[in-house]
Amino acid sequence: MTDLSPTDVILATLAQVAPEADPAALGPDADLRLELDLDSMDFLNFVVGIDERTGIDIPERDYPRLSTLNRCIEYLTGRMAEV
Repeated sequence: MTDLSPTDVILATLAQVAPEADPAALGPDADLRLELDLDSMDFLNFVVGIDERTGIDIPERDYPRLSTLNRCIEYLTGRMAEV
């Protein structure tokens, strides 16, 4: 588990997966894959990166819930509260 907020975890992970992008400039409802030009492997690395930073396993069925910054924050906030 981490002491970072869900937003910090997500932005740090996106910066690692897409170092050329500026995740902090993302709109809250922008599609992450489109805005950051993430292919399927990049997105998988994003999910794995969140798992590594938080210890929270994200099942494949939940991947659609990580489509935007707001949805990621909402999902991760809920999952962190469960732990």
